[in-house]
Amino acid sequence: MKKLALAAAFAGAATTAMAGSYEAPAKDYVVMEPEVVVEETQQSSSSAGILIPLVLIAVVAAAAS
Repeated sequence: MKKLALAAAFAGAATTAMAGSYEAPAKDYVVMEPEVVVEETQQSSSSAGILIPLVLIAVVAAAAS
């Protein structure tokens, strides 16, 4: 069992050691700029962000009384 684990460890180490190469990139290597995507959002009501905390405060006040 130990020999099998040792063989697996050596096989794993050997495959990661051979990944990639030391060659220079090809002459026609093209670098592309990432595409910028802009999405427009719809305007929402400014009171939407305060509505939930106000409801929560009202529920807590009702439960406390």
